[in-house]
Amino acid sequence: MIQIRIPEKVNTIIRTLAAAGQEAYAVGGCVRDALLGREPADWDITTSASPAEVKALFPRTIDTGIQHGTVTVMLGHEGFEVTTYRVDGAYEDGRHPKEVQFTRSLLEDLKRRDFTINAMAYNEEAGLVDEFDGAGDLERGIIRCAGRAEERFMEDALRIMRAFRFSAQLGFTLEEQTREAAGKLCGNLRKVSAERIQAELVKLLTSPHPEKLRDAWEAGITRVVLPEFDVCMACGQNNPHHIYSVGEHILHSLQEVEAEKNLRLTMLFHDFGKPAVKTTDEKGIDHFKRHQEVSEELARTILRRLKFDNETVRQVTKLVWCHDYHPALTPAGVRRAVNRIGEDLFPLYLKVQRADILAQNPSMQGPKFQALGEVERLYEEIVREKDCITLKDLAVDGRDLIKAGFPAGPLLGEILKHLLEQVLEEPGKNRKEELLLEAVRKYGKSNSAD
Repeated sequence: MIQIRIPEKVNTIIRTLAAAGQEAYAVGGCVRDALLGREPADWDITTSASPAEVKALFPRTIDTGIQHGTVTVMLGHEGFEVTTYRVDGAYEDGRHPKEVQFTRSLLEDLKRRDFTINAMAYNEEAGLVDEFDGAGDLERGIIRCAGRAEERFMEDALRIMRAFRFSAQLGFTLEEQTREAAGKLCGNLRKVSAERIQAELVKLLTSPHPEKLRDAWEAGITRVVLPEFDVCMACGQNNPHHIYSVGEHILHSLQEVEAEKNLRLTMLFHDFGKPAVKTTDEKGIDHFKRHQEVSEELARTILRRLKFDNETVRQVTKLVWCHDYHPALTPAGVRRAVNRIGEDLFPLYLKVQRADILAQNPSMQGPKFQALGEVERLYEEIVREKDCITLKDLAVDGRDLIKAGFPAGPLLGEILKHLLEQVLEEPGKNRKEELLLEAVRKYGKSNSAD
């Protein structure tokens, strides 16, 4: 018999319910992850007990989803969701059941779940309850709907995105009927909120297999939720620097950067502008001039459409804009690049550049990596020397200029910008007296008494 190690607090809840004559099991993703040898993030419990019966058995509970049968049982500072067996009513909006009915049947509860690998339950007394062969699908590496795939996707269209997300997270493939149903019903994803699409897309992108986005494209999913990617997949790149289409280059670049949200989003969007600016010269060579700016605007539009937060929009669009920016290979050139890109984003920019190069023609990568390596060396030197990079590091500010006799107003900003340029070129000039003299030299004698 398959055995799973359950945390003692989870066992305490299950045993307490069993002692009261109720059934109780760990269920869903925690069982899946335990079978995979992973540490579950959460342990969910399903039970034959009604919410009122659960609450009567434990001294501290929270009504976290009482209308759907969910009560959070608090043991110490930890909370565990305990949900009554239920049968979902009609899904009138293609996303949520209109109502739920409680049941005393574990099997009826498991039938309503999305995929076989999430429709398993376990307790130490009964062992693994696996009516849909979820354990077998884990061994086979398959994502398969529990029951009829079309019914599951008609009930909740977000399950279509979840199928491809689980595939990317686990490195599994979609079972044929599940994949066909996903493609057939993907138009229903238009009923799903942008926030939910965003969450599933981010989970897919930050998974060990972001290239599984290709499977979503092949099934027609991205045509609904990210049509700009389909345009990239159809855009060839007959150019010595590339061996892939724009879309395939994007997929390869996703695999070459660490699984951090903003880095993966940047690699997804960095070349979205190429199809719009593509030109072909008389020799048949494709060019994509100024694609960075178009990609930046597209990234901003898509991020807003998918309801990303302002900081994500700021970081990703800036990284998309500068992904193909190549500073002069001098200390001053790199200092200006750090100033232009931002101290917080420059380390990410270096990772983006590396991933971009790794997804290009291998025969052309050598000089690019040499240049990038020099930029990295100079950047490390700048950080080590604590060179002035921004106005906040400048030895003078607007108050100093006013004290020196310059009038308050827009001129102060112009002077400070000029002084920063001088310091970016020669960090040794970042001394108050020298900078004030430079201000007077450039902008005329101040109005001070002396």
